[in-house]
Amino acid sequence: MSTFVTYEVALELLGELRSIIEIVGKHDSNLADQMKRAGTSVVLNLSEGIRRQRGNQQRAYEIAHGEARELLGALDVAAAWGYVLDASVARSRLDRLLGLLWGLTHPGRKRAR
Repeated sequence: MSTFVTYEVALELLGELRSIIEIVGKHDSNLADQMKRAGTSVVLNLSEGIRRQRGNQQRAYEIAHGEARELLGALDVAAAWGYVLDASVARSRLDRLLGLLWGLTHPGRKRAR
């Protein structure tokens, strides 16, 4: 899996989210748990999708994409409640991941800008 860039970016994102989730957890344990589960699900679905074929592979990547979007929403909520003031590095990595996932879930189509 070391050559699967999307998987590697997802793991890097989890590293960036670790401290953010700890901070969020001090204010809202449910939101922190949701963030942790969504991040974990992204990586696990990418890992599963690598070994799947055709439609099953596409479904695993779609789930990973949905979970990554959930992470974006969770970061927005954490910022709106004032739990996290600067998540720019994590957001940048998440944006890259979302772009890569868009490519996996929309093969042959260019990403809208």
